[in-house]
Amino acid sequence: METSLSVPSPFLSAFRTNKELPHVLSLEFKRITCFSGCDKKQSYNENVYVIPIRTVSRFCISRSFARSLELGGTGPPHSDVHSPPNYNQSSFEKDLEELFGQVKKMIQMGKKNDAIDLLNANYEMVKERLSVGTKGIEEAAILDILALGYIAVGDLKFVGYLLNLLKDVVDTLKDDAPHLSSILMHMGSMYATLNKFEESLDTYQRAVYIVERIYGKDSTILVTPRLGMAKAHGSMGKATKAIEIYQYVITLLESNKGVESKDLVVPLLSLGNLLLKEGKVDDAESRFTRVLNIYTKVYGENDGRIGMAMSSLAQVKCGLGKSSEAIDLLKSALKVMKDSNYMSLDNSMLEKMRLDLAELLHTSGRGQEGREILEECLLITERYKGKEHPSLARHMINLATSYTRSKSYAEAEHLLRRSLQIMIKHKGTDDQSISFPMLQLAATLYHLKNDEEAEKLALEVLRIREKAFGEDSLPVGEALDCLVSIQTRLGKDDRDLLEVVRRILSIQEKGFGYESEQVLLTLNKIVYYLDKLGRKDEKLLLQRRLYVLRKKYKHMVNH
Repeated sequence: METSLSVPSPFLSAFRTNKELPHVLSLEFKRITCFSGCDKKQSYNENVYVIPIRTVSRFCISRSFARSLELGGTGPPHSDVHSPPNYNQSSFEKDLEELFGQVKKMIQMGKKNDAIDLLNANYEMVKERLSVGTKGIEEAAILDILALGYIAVGDLKFVGYLLNLLKDVVDTLKDDAPHLSSILMHMGSMYATLNKFEESLDTYQRAVYIVERIYGKDSTILVTPRLGMAKAHGSMGKATKAIEIYQYVITLLESNKGVESKDLVVPLLSLGNLLLKEGKVDDAESRFTRVLNIYTKVYGENDGRIGMAMSSLAQVKCGLGKSSEAIDLLKSALKVMKDSNYMSLDNSMLEKMRLDLAELLHTSGRGQEGREILEECLLITERYKGKEHPSLARHMINLATSYTRSKSYAEAEHLLRRSLQIMIKHKGTDDQSISFPMLQLAATLYHLKNDEEAEKLALEVLRIREKAFGEDSLPVGEALDCLVSIQTRLGKDDRDLLEVVRRILSIQEKGFGYESEQVLLTLNKIVYYLDKLGRKDEKLLLQRRLYVLRKKYKHMVNH
């Protein structure tokens, strides 16, 4: 008897490189579990603050910028999308825009260190002002721009420090300070970026109070802070409150802009995603359908934005069990986005759509079509990033998984060896992430009857995982399960194998529970070895437990 060989579950959407514990699945690859198109909500850029950049000329802490500080200029801190009509920018405001524009330009040119130097220089200037007790709207505006700049360069730790300084300043300002509401909205968004949702909510609430007092409760300026509040509530698990605010924003925009305004898209998408997350699939469908209709009316049927709306709607169809409709929507979405050149072929969002489509095709029994999509993902990544880029490994593993499912083990072996070489080159030989394709390669070699190399790889996986995860971890149990199957066919001593299987059982009982399906499968293996060894008394002790578990899972299947 050959025991069932277990291998790691690969991931199509995001190949696992962290210490997340995998599920132990059978070698047969009955389904590709690396993707969950029905469960993952579409990711959209929900940044709600906008800095208009009108000046892109060379900027070094300019004299006018410094002079504005020294004179304690009274102009508003910076222009905002919510500024009143005919607002005249002050020199101070233009300098701030120029600073942020130059930071963005440096980053785009790959001069990140220069951008940091520029931000640091301006930070030193405002720090001097704060040290002597000067805390006005100008200091708040500079700190605001600097914090946005540090977010752009990716230094979130320093952003947190700057937000603390900024809060100290804005807390001293009266609500009628020029453009304080804009700064507060930026702060709310930055707090959300740092996952400080309570602070984000408090800041947005003050912005709402100021805007309502100046422009009234029916002003569309309220859309930005209200959306920020909804996002904060949703992130804190207060879905009901978040849904209520999204509905408020939608009603506000409908009354001001009309029911087919493109301004409705962001709140409709946000609400749809939240409803999808909460399992309210039917309600989500109506929102995503409405987005698709708005985009089609505003931009026509061949605009790339139509593709994004189709992708969102496809998730809903998948959640409703309408896989064929979801597949058709994703295919149409990809075609529209490709034909319209809406974004680069290697864009991460397009890649996710292709992976979603590939998984849906596989789970719908259309594996050949799914492989064609996975091959396209691999070719695009090679074209745009080169043949040794680390992200190639994920696509190779995905494609290898598909080949394994169709029992094309030779093709899977080739891809897994290539992926392993790339990962070792970039990660080294001891990184836990390489253990996942390595164990999958061991399982593939087992199918190809190359048991000696398969055993060698499985032992190496065991060594890496024991060091990385601990001897009693689920990843170790997974490696042991694979090793036992290989060594059984190699004719290793049954008593040694029995001890390994008992170790697997102990790991699975802790990780999955005493009545899990994984435990049932492992108990069957223990009984098999006990039977081979003639240890009938020990076998009988397990029979009752096996009977109960088999009855349980038979009952679950019947229902």
